[in-house]
Amino acid sequence: MEVLSSRVLLRPSVFADGVRWYRDVLGLRVYREYGADGRVTGVVFFLGGGFLELVSDSSSVAGGGALWLQVPDVAAEHDRLRQLGVDIRRPPKTEPWGLRECWIADPDGVQIGLIEVPDDHPLRRRVD
Repeated sequence: MEVLSSRVLLRPSVFADGVRWYRDVLGLRVYREYGADGRVTGVVFFLGGGFLELVSDSSSVAGGGALWLQVPDVAAEHDRLRQLGVDIRRPPKTEPWGLRECWIADPDGVQIGLIEVPDDHPLRRRVD
């Protein structure tokens, strides 16, 4: 699998407290915030060579956390992993925020999101 980028996703038991702790206590810098209807439901922090993303209880991330792996072709990875008998939790789907996501689990049940960033998505960096 060719991984283009990654991030660790955590769903704190109290979202606002988690954001305050990572931002104000640990001192991580915010990369971006997102949400809907004026409500912040996710905060992404810089984490050296990667990112830490805190998500609210409205997220599809169950339990405490997950691994987020950006791949060039989520459908191809889904097909390959399905043939290997991997636990597919959710097949590829374009989410309302524009990313193509497929969710799998490792043998211990840890959630792993395989994420494709379409060419026209704001997260895509273009080199002109």
